[in-house]
Amino acid sequence: MFLQQLANGLTMGVIYALIALGYTMVYGILKIVNFAHGDIYMFGSFFGLFLVKTLHMPLLSAFIVAALATAALGMIIERVAYRPLRTADRIVPLISALGVSTFLTSFVQKVWGTEMHPFPTTFGSKTWTIGNLAFSEIQILILVLSFALMIALQLFVTRTKTGIAMRATSMSLTNAALMGINTNHMISVAFAIGSALAACAGIMVGIYYNAVYPTMGYMVGISAFTAAVLGGIGSIPGAVLGGILLGVIENLGGAYISTQYQSVISFSILIIVLMIKPTGIFGKKEINKV
Repeated sequence: MFLQQLANGLTMGVIYALIALGYTMVYGILKIVNFAHGDIYMFGSFFGLFLVKTLHMPLLSAFIVAALATAALGMIIERVAYRPLRTADRIVPLISALGVSTFLTSFVQKVWGTEMHPFPTTFGSKTWTIGNLAFSEIQILILVLSFALMIALQLFVTRTKTGIAMRATSMSLTNAALMGINTNHMISVAFAIGSALAACAGIMVGIYYNAVYPTMGYMVGISAFTAAVLGGIGSIPGAVLGGILLGVIENLGGAYISTQYQSVISFSILIIVLMIKPTGIFGKKEINKV
């Protein structure tokens, strides 16, 4: 039973990791928390549902198109809701994020309704068994695709000119601009990548649970943000590790204690970790010289 719960927790953990990467990339550059990110994840799942159910698009094509469309949505949100407020007080972008979150939820409820929608795909019906450990087809898809996306992101950030420019922008927005880097473009790219990863996570969750609904981004968004903080917000490896740890802890806690206390257990561990190391597992202290 332990190994099975561990496998189930790992499946949800990589989902948290994909969403947490969006939080950590935006925070790494702008030092703000995009609290609308959970609803971007929700919007991506509904757009994937539209492509599969209404347009009868193959699942792989739906992943690609939904990721691109949600990436464009992320760039629009950054341009409209965040860029004009970049020099404002820290609380102002947070209020704007809450407004974007409310707008996205209301928009989806208006278009698709408030009820739960099944995800119409036959993918994931097969199951493979290794001893007493069972893996469904969708679990394998989630694990393989999630790790592939995370490795691709790490290679993009460390091996490409755009990725290096993004890292320079995250170190200092002002100095990066003085070096000739288009910081506005780098910020838009960060929003686009984070939103695309969230859309992929949304579709995978829709298939995994065979359900999408307008408020699905709320709790998952909070859990993914917790994962980002746990791993060290602003750190890509930290977001991945934090997501996996949180998914495993939640699942084991639900299996051996109670499913009602899954969130309580994960938040309690977060508090303990932050009391011991406030910057998170991979986070580093920032020293500001005056």
